[in-house]
Amino acid sequence: MLYRRANTPFELYEINVLEASDEELVKISEELGLALNLDEMKKIKAYFSKKGRNPYDIELQSIAQAWSEHCCYKSSKCYLKQFLFDVDAEYVISAIKEDAGVVEFDEEYAYVVALESHNHPSAIEPYGGAATGIGGILRDVLCMGAQPVALVDPLFFGRPDTASNEIPKGTKHPLYLLSGVVAGIRDYGNRVGIPTIAGMVFFDDAYLTNCLVNVGCIGIARKDRIIHSKVGGAGDLFVLVGGATGRDGIHGVTFASAELEEESEEKARSAVQLGNPIMKEPLIHACLEVVEKGLLTGMKDLGGGGLSCVVGEMSLAAGCGAEVWLEKVPLKEKDMAPWEIWISESQERMMLTVKPQHVDEVLYIFQKWDVPAVVVGRATDDKILRIYYHGYKIYEMDIEFVVSAVEYCRPYVIKEVEAIDNVNEADLERTLLSMLSHYNIASREWIIRQYDHEVRASTIVKPLQGRINREGHGDAAIVKPTESWRGIAVTADVNPWMTAIDAYWGTASAFDEMVRNLIAVNATPHSFADCLNFGNPEKPERMGGFVESVRALGWMARNFGLPCVSGNVSFYNETPHMSVPPTPTLMGIGIVEDVRDAVTADFKRSGNGIVLVGETSKEFGGSLYCKITGMKSTVVPKTSPDRLKRYSNAMLEAFKNFKVYSCHDVAEGGIAVAIAEMCIASGIGCGVDISCVNGKAYIALFSESNTRWVLEVKDAREVVEFFNEKGLKAYHLGYTGGDAFEVEKAFSLSIEELDKAWRNGLTRFTGW
Repeated sequence: MLYRRANTPFELYEINVLEASDEELVKISEELGLALNLDEMKKIKAYFSKKGRNPYDIELQSIAQAWSEHCCYKSSKCYLKQFLFDVDAEYVISAIKEDAGVVEFDEEYAYVVALESHNHPSAIEPYGGAATGIGGILRDVLCMGAQPVALVDPLFFGRPDTASNEIPKGTKHPLYLLSGVVAGIRDYGNRVGIPTIAGMVFFDDAYLTNCLVNVGCIGIARKDRIIHSKVGGAGDLFVLVGGATGRDGIHGVTFASAELEEESEEKARSAVQLGNPIMKEPLIHACLEVVEKGLLTGMKDLGGGGLSCVVGEMSLAAGCGAEVWLEKVPLKEKDMAPWEIWISESQERMMLTVKPQHVDEVLYIFQKWDVPAVVVGRATDDKILRIYYHGYKIYEMDIEFVVSAVEYCRPYVIKEVEAIDNVNEADLERTLLSMLSHYNIASREWIIRQYDHEVRASTIVKPLQGRINREGHGDAAIVKPTESWRGIAVTADVNPWMTAIDAYWGTASAFDEMVRNLIAVNATPHSFADCLNFGNPEKPERMGGFVESVRALGWMARNFGLPCVSGNVSFYNETPHMSVPPTPTLMGIGIVEDVRDAVTADFKRSGNGIVLVGETSKEFGGSLYCKITGMKSTVVPKTSPDRLKRYSNAMLEAFKNFKVYSCHDVAEGGIAVAIAEMCIASGIGCGVDISCVNGKAYIALFSESNTRWVLEVKDAREVVEFFNEKGLKAYHLGYTGGDAFEVEKAFSLSIEELDKAWRNGLTRFTGW
């Protein structure tokens, strides 16, 4: 008999792992939804053999949460430590080890940054999955003692024009997912009162059966009020605050640590949590008040793994154990089994640790904010976690065994990229219009307008920039989080077309674009966070893409001098139909010394010079030009951290030395799209001569070479000389003015034509 009911007045089962065969161990894992492999089940069997007893179901479920890919990074930790975790900077206060990175902002304040994925839940239930993604990322920042000030949402879906007969069974249409995800982010962010200021939306067939929903958050905290995710010491009391615990979110992390299947919607709907922003808003206020009054020794959010992970992780981080009284946990529904209470991922919950003498004051503050709060346990000095339920001891394990988990250096295969370059000239005018109307370039205004990006009145540079009601996209947004004029710039970047061809150079290009976008608004790159989305790590080719991506990130970050302060790895983003391409989403954070000196992307006036900064080569691998024309290239744009650093420093110096009216980075579609967007946002045309860039017009216009910007300046000649004297490339292309985008000997397109193509590119599919 594998399962035996314990002699208790509530549902509790002893699991017979000691006498189980290998086949039966696998059966136990499958039937209990543990998502553990045979080797891991054998480790558990060996542990309980030494203890001389079988585990209870709550103990097995707890191990499964802690050992899930989502919680312990068992497939990624090896390579992250090898390539990325050694990048540091003296201004980093805390990185990687906790729920969010903490970085010095000025003498008094620090900013806090986190970036996470909520992919599987959003594929099953897009509204709830995305909403709870926002709720979770807010808690990650809050648990460091920070006030959230901005949200970011990089999103990836299948093509919006996908025909219904192309949708596999068990998969939802990309437009349904898109509308649900945007609504979930909108409703949660708007209701809790935190602006969504930056992000990206990318469409490709590879995301048809597994959309990606990445969300990021920036917060601000006084440096002397930063809270860490660990108990203060033995004797501290655990205080659970926020929403009640229910059956929603059970097995959330194990569900996220396996491939999606045709039956996932039916099997895993209960793994999707239910968010409640109306509870979250007072919860934020109450948590910040007890932080401000110095009443806490530690704080952590209840995310993946629920109570199971938060108690274990907070205790182990301080070298402590814990004792928990599970019957004290407020419940949404009666008759929940102890294991369900312990691993539920119900939303809007935080765990605080408090010295006994401060407990009454903490409970009073939460009562004042009408937020439930209850003492559920205490820290001990023996590194053992014990759980009691109505007087019965139902759990006793060494915390180190549970939390330290397992680690794999999985085998990998690096994909060889065959050099192909079958790119030549196409109709330039038609190509540009097709680019502007492509759903990966076209206006995202219908999304951005749904988000309140101005709540809290601190968004200085907005996601839409230019003429009122005719704005275009900016490169980065800027918030002013304190009373000083110092600001934080935020951007999110990756081009999956490039990483699909070459994970290494595609990731390096994403890093380059992230830096370019920060530089474009006159921000000094300061730190970044990553959300690494990949397929099944047990498949060597998927693991090879991950290793190459992390290796490129480490190379760029180390040599550029930009620390990775927070991150997330999301594996198993695939189905029997397909895997997502390597998608290392990057969120860049820059410091703007004075927000009054920020630069936006729209042209400002007629008669100014237009300057291209940077070097242009024939690099079309993963380019929009190839997508539009059907031509093929595997020559993904190369970059160099040294070159990027030299150009970035020169750009920041140019902003100080010259009057730069506008700036836009060169990315998808090359300088043709960059300049067209500057025209659209301003209503001001321009005339340019591209012959100085490259003798072949299609290369000059549409190459996506890295480390390039388009500037609008007063004196183009002086600016070009400034860069040339530093050994850097810069070209005077022409002047602003008129009502058309004119390229000498190539085409002339009115702003009206450009604007129509760009504004209708996505809405023709969505109808919104």
